[in-house]
Amino acid sequence: MQGTTVRRAGLALAVATALTGLAACTSPKSSDHPREDRRSSRAGALDALRSAERATERARSARVESATTMGTLMSMTADGTLAWDDGITGTLTIRYTGGTVADTLRRLGTPSMEARYLPDAYYARMGERFAEQTGGARWIRYAYDDLEALAGGSGAHLGDQMRTTTPNQSLKLLLASDDVRKVGEETVRGRTATHYSGTVATAEVTDPALKKRLSEAGVTTETVDIWIDQRNLLVKKVEKARMTTGRMSQTVHYGDYGVRVRADRPPLSDTADFDELMVKHAGSP
Repeated sequence: MQGTTVRRAGLALAVATALTGLAACTSPKSSDHPREDRRSSRAGALDALRSAERATERARSARVESATTMGTLMSMTADGTLAWDDGITGTLTIRYTGGTVADTLRRLGTPSMEARYLPDAYYARMGERFAEQTGGARWIRYAYDDLEALAGGSGAHLGDQMRTTTPNQSLKLLLASDDVRKVGEETVRGRTATHYSGTVATAEVTDPALKKRLSEAGVTTETVDIWIDQRNLLVKKVEKARMTTGRMSQTVHYGDYGVRVRADRPPLSDTADFDELMVKHAGSP
C-alpha cells in the first residue's frame, strides 16, 4: 500500500499543480447593450488590456496569493513570489485543504508544502513520512518535459502550463474575447482598480500554443474577470469553470510587483526524480 500511496501522491501533485493555472470555462455572458455600444466598449477595453499586458510583462515578478477549488480533486491555497523574466521561477507555500489530493497527502503527513519553480523543473517538498518511503528524499522533481507522459499521454502540455502560468496569461485571454468589456471601478484591497470581464471561445483563439492548451483541457468557452490598478498592473483575477476535470473556481491576488524572487534548486541528495519514482513504485502493492 505504501508504494501505491507514493505513486498516487506523485501523480496527483503533478496534475493538480499544473491545472491550477488553466483558464476557466463556462457559458458566455449575455449583454443588453446595443451592438454599436458593445463595439465602442470593447475597443476601449482592448486598449486598456494591451497597456496592462505590457506593464505586467515588464514588471517581471510579483507576490501571489491564490485560492483554488477543482471539484472533488482538491482545494488549495498558495502564496509566495514568482518571476517570469526568463522562464518561470519562484517559491510558493501550498496548503491543500480538501479533496482527494489533500486526503492522499494527509496520509503522508504533508498537508502543506513548499513548491519551487525553476526554468527546467518544478520541485515539491514532501514530509518526513514520504521521505521514509523514498529512501530519505524530501523533494520530488518534476521535469517539465517528463510530464507529457503522464496517464498515457493525458498529461501532455502540463509542463508547458507550469512554465507559462504568469499574470499576463489572463490578459492575453481577454484580448481574444469578442465581448470583453469594462465592468466598472472597484476597490481591491484598499486600492482603486478597473474591473474587466469577457468570454473566450477556444475555437476563435489565434495563438496556436494557447489554443492547443485550452483544447487539451477540454475547454470550449471560458470567462475571465480581472482588475487592473492605476499603474496598469493586474491586481486580481477570478475564474470559474467547468472543465474535463470538473468544476473549478480560482481567485488570485497579485501585488508587490518587481519583488526580488529567489528559488534555489534543492540538494540532489535530498531529491527524488518524478519519473524514476513512478518506475520504482510501479509494481508496488
